Amino acid sequence: MTLNKSHNILICPLEWGLGHAARMIPLAKRLREMNNNIFIGSGDQHLSLFQNEFSDLTYISFPGFRPGYSRFLPPYLSILLKTPLLLYHIIREHLMLKEIIRKHDIDVVISDNRFGLWNRNVMTVYVTHMPLIPLPKPLRFLEFIGISLHRNIIKKYSLCFIPDLPGELNVSGRLSHGIKLPDNVRYIGILSRFEALLSSTSKNPAKYATVILSGPEPQREILRQKIIARFKNEDFKTLILEGKPGKKIERVISGNVTFYNHLATQEMKDLITGSNLVLTRSGYTTIMELISLKCSALLIPTPGQTEQEYLAEYLSEKGWFSAITQSEIDTTITFPVKTKIIPGEITEQSNFLLTKALEEMLEHCHKKS
Repeated sequence: MTLNKSHNILICPLEWGLGHAARMIPLAKRLREMNNNIFIGSGDQHLSLFQNEFSDLTYISFPGFRPGYSRFLPPYLSILLKTPLLLYHIIREHLMLKEIIRKHDIDVVISDNRFGLWNRNVMTVYVTHMPLIPLPKPLRFLEFIGISLHRNIIKKYSLCFIPDLPGELNVSGRLSHGIKLPDNVRYIGILSRFEALLSSTSKNPAKYATVILSGPEPQREILRQKIIARFKNEDFKTLILEGKPGKKIERVISGNVTFYNHLATQEMKDLITGSNLVLTRSGYTTIMELISLKCSALLIPTPGQTEQEYLAEYLSEKGWFSAITQSEIDTTITFPVKTKIIPGEITEQSNFLLTKALEEMLEHCHKKS
């Protein structure tokens, strides 16, 4: 289906990690290919990531809630204690959105897990991979409360997009399957900025490990120091992607460890696919991107972050990835990691599901206008 009218589409990723912005990159590319005008609303770091990918989009300073985590409390408890601040930000961004829509004549708002970006006057889309927010096993009997609250948020939007497949072959497991979902939910397949890129034809015969750092402090820096201590004396190179996008790429070499503040998408893809070992947090966006590359990794979930701990367990049981805890880094890393082959049909189904969902969204928008 081809729609003649261009729409002004505002994309606003959550600022709890770069993954929420990274998975909006393929969405922005696809929507631009469908003859739409793309606006990005976020804080400075996420805007830098998009600006490294696109030179011709419209950028709006529209920062979201950034909770920060405690060194001592588990993330779910730290966020719970900051609920009043979160509610303030939800109300604030909801009111700010009205002015942005008016000023830029926005037709569609796509919110990646930002709760307050619904509006009755335009098409709004909520993106999440976990309608169910997992709790530690002793507290799982309380998960129905989170499911109910999240359902109420989802219902405020015109549509809800879940970046996963709907059937038995899926990536998110019980985070988005096995629960009753509102009627406006659509599975859109996995999202990956690497999907349309070709791999480099040059092969690096050297043996090296790639570490993808992500997530909030202080756990991000704790993992960084553990990785450096573990690999600094090995006889192979270790490349650490810091996940700190800026105006230029910076490289620092310390012994056999090389640090990159950030890499362009093509360079990052070549680095990952050429690695003998990839180590990363079990963030959902990173997992989707690795699956799109049919590349496994050793997952190290952020301690106390129940979503990551569940995904690491779920995907290692499938045999697609291996997983260890952060405390096990010193003793149990093997080189390379052996896993099953990730099914290629995940990517094939994803292309179909995304196109179908975006066409539905634009058709609804077209009728409203």
